[in-house]
Amino acid sequence: MQITVQREKLALAVSHVMKAVSGKTTMPILTGIKLKADQDGLTLTGSDSDISIEVNIPLEEADEWGVTVHQPGSVVLTARIFSEIVRKLPGNEIHMQVDERLATVIRSGQAEFTINGMNSEEFPQLLQIEDDKSFSVPSDLLKTMLRQTSFAVSTTEMRPILTGIMWSLEEGQLRFVSTDSHRLASRSANVECPAELRFHNIVVPGKSCNELVKILDDEQTLVDIVVGENQILVKANHILFFSRLLEGTYPDTSRIIPQTSKTEIVFQTKELLQAIERASLLSREGKTNVVRLATLPGGNIEISSNAPEIGKVTEVVAAKSLDGEELKISFNAKYMIEALRSIDSAEIKANFTGAASPFILRPTDHDWILHLILPVRTY
Repeated sequence: MQITVQREKLALAVSHVMKAVSGKTTMPILTGIKLKADQDGLTLTGSDSDISIEVNIPLEEADEWGVTVHQPGSVVLTARIFSEIVRKLPGNEIHMQVDERLATVIRSGQAEFTINGMNSEEFPQLLQIEDDKSFSVPSDLLKTMLRQTSFAVSTTEMRPILTGIMWSLEEGQLRFVSTDSHRLASRSANVECPAELRFHNIVVPGKSCNELVKILDDEQTLVDIVVGENQILVKANHILFFSRLLEGTYPDTSRIIPQTSKTEIVFQTKELLQAIERASLLSREGKTNVVRLATLPGGNIEISSNAPEIGKVTEVVAAKSLDGEELKISFNAKYMIEALRSIDSAEIKANFTGAASPFILRPTDHDWILHLILPVRTY
């Protein structure tokens, strides 16, 4: 293999595939990045067997040179060393040459490295996914939907299925749901897809979703999503992102969402968020992280927390509107803060059915987002 490649394009491609390379693996070949040069350009692949990322650097794109393939071929190079070399090389062009023993010479400017390669035939082949279940989503929308749900996945392996986000598609509505059994986040959006296309119980690991967020652009360019038997594939601008799916049945979360409400309060999102952040300064130090919310006569709300060994804090927040019964409820401040930060609307509506029942947060201007939080029993 012999190529000349633009350093910036190679550095970006390496940074993407590195997200799929694991330092902890029983297969030494997976500590490397596979490079393959052919008539389509240079393709880099990284994999940890859960996530696989493939990035193509075309020969030329939009009249801009990317790579010249002098001699096709392939090699696997140790990811950690190769990524550092690429990042620190001095020139704008990198020349690479691999001999029959897989010794790889990397030259740029006056610098020259020779590193030992591995046989690319030992690198696992990426599974081919049939395109029968495929649809498209704007990149920025997919990124937002993942960001607004990924924080609520479970971080413990007690129930492995809850460590992922459940994706479903029905009648053109894509929905993501995540829960750690103490809270729930749901985000939906209408997408363009064949009318007959539908799926349920597609559970993508939270780790995969977090890595995918880092790759997606904040632009409205369309991303193709292909759902396979036990894998999902996201195609985005010369990048193929494969992730395995979690096995098992995701719980039916629709049954735990209250359909009635005894108290409804409308808040300014930012004002409520900042008040809870201030209240959590003490509760966090007190290790409980519990904040209390109580209605006051006249339509105001009291936010408070108490850490016996440190002190207490009380703050009055004006509600935009308050209807229904008076209320005293306690909750985990972290759950509330993360939910409020993910809502990008100026006002939110909170519906309560009592101090011991889950409560719901929704934006007032649309119904795409829903958060459910279980209270903490202190009253």
